Amino acid sequence: MTDRAELAVPGQGVAVEPAFAAGRRPPTAPVQEVLDGLPGSAVFLLAEFGPDGEVADFRIAAASPEATDGAGRRGRDLVGLRVLETYPWVVGSEVWDGCVAALTTGARYEGVAHGTLSLLAVRAAATGGGVTASWTRPDGGERDRWRLAVMQRLAQLGWADWDLARNTSTWSEQVHAIFDRDRSLGPIALQDLPRHVVPEDAPALGEALRLLVEAGRAVDQPFRLPTPDGQLRHARLVAERGNDTYGEPVEVHGFFQDRTAVVRAEQQLLEHERTALAQRSQLAAERRLAADLQHALLPLPEQSLRLADLAVDVTYQPLQKGLNVGGDWYSAIELPDGSALLVIGDVAGHGLAAVATMAQLRFTAKGMAITGTPLPTILARLNALLLHTSDRGFGTATMIMARYDPATSELSWVQAGHPPPLLLRDGKPRYLTSPNGILLGATTGSDYAQDTLRLEPGDHLLLYTDGLVESPGETLDKGLARLARAATACTDPARLLDAVQQALVVPRPRRDDICVLHIGR
Repeated sequence: MTDRAELAVPGQGVAVEPAFAAGRRPPTAPVQEVLDGLPGSAVFLLAEFGPDGEVADFRIAAASPEATDGAGRRGRDLVGLRVLETYPWVVGSEVWDGCVAALTTGARYEGVAHGTLSLLAVRAAATGGGVTASWTRPDGGERDRWRLAVMQRLAQLGWADWDLARNTSTWSEQVHAIFDRDRSLGPIALQDLPRHVVPEDAPALGEALRLLVEAGRAVDQPFRLPTPDGQLRHARLVAERGNDTYGEPVEVHGFFQDRTAVVRAEQQLLEHERTALAQRSQLAAERRLAADLQHALLPLPEQSLRLADLAVDVTYQPLQKGLNVGGDWYSAIELPDGSALLVIGDVAGHGLAAVATMAQLRFTAKGMAITGTPLPTILARLNALLLHTSDRGFGTATMIMARYDPATSELSWVQAGHPPPLLLRDGKPRYLTSPNGILLGATTGSDYAQDTLRLEPGDHLLLYTDGLVESPGETLDKGLARLARAATACTDPARLLDAVQQALVVPRPRRDDICVLHIGR
């Protein structure tokens, strides 16, 4: 074997100069004779080096008779095996680093290794140009201590004792980690603890420690520690006093706990709760506002009116309640000149924005109609209104607006992208041909035409929103034909709205609000 074996095991160990030049390797026979007389598991390791001069592996050059590995190999059967090649779990472990350090610096190593089947206590020391390593399976006490250390680490918990008589302190490893304190500095004396916490927490901690020592009052005190990165570590001390047979204090024992993760989780949870509470409050306010708007602005579920010489029946069925209410609406009023104004509209969308748009259209249209503004002009101005306020969340809308003159029995009407009215005359259905007009809020410069219809005694006219006739997966023509059939099949005009709803609404799921005006003469 040469001094620097060419092994392709990358990134392991550090470069060292071989203790013996080629041909002058340490003799293993005397080492083997020594190991033959030793109890337990021990091996003598020789380093093998890679091309870069780093320790690439260790070869077992001698082994004690009782040395046993996890695969059942024993004694001389181990001689010749390479460590990393045979026990890959050692790669990058503390044991590997300890053996390399023992070879290169002469430092003795003691640690714990997690073998394939059990826990091992490992010791390594430089010996005659190589490394002697031994291992034992810990006894019950060692296992308990190891398990306690693991539990403390996982729970971010460490114990501490202060001997008041001798003025000495003892900390577990985890307490040093909590305080981020170099172990070479030793534990902090009980009376000095307040000097190591943030200044705001020092008085409370100092008073708690005074009461602990002088009055024997147990401590459960939170405090904060500064960290090198400028953050804060949240910790907790739980301690009690121990007395001698005369009742004099002689010791304090307790534990420290790192509660940083818990406190941060609690703070995040509290912030989420505050956000959720604010959102619930805002949602409740919006719901109250929506309910108030519904009460003030939206149609009544059912209504029967007498306007001029017309009987007007209305039904309104919102798809949802609360904030998701839609923008279907109607108006049926008598104008100052004795004529009747009949309007039905449908605003795109749902929620407060749809209700706000509906309110704009409803009151603006009613106001202009009362002042005698021609119907086409009203639609043109409503179109300009929606276009002008589109940056405030107002969208598009469809609409039919009609004015009935009882002196001439003429119904003048205009429309903006709305489904056509259905006329029942002598029991025969006919959809009115819609005058020119596109939906409101779509484009500038829209022209709206007006048409006129003479209503005869016994006529019935239905104005409705598209929720009555639209159905998923079918054309609008099918919905219109279904409405015509349902209206024709009704033999009692007083129950026309009920018959239409029973035929069109009940059998199928709805996707939109429904508003229907039945105008009879």
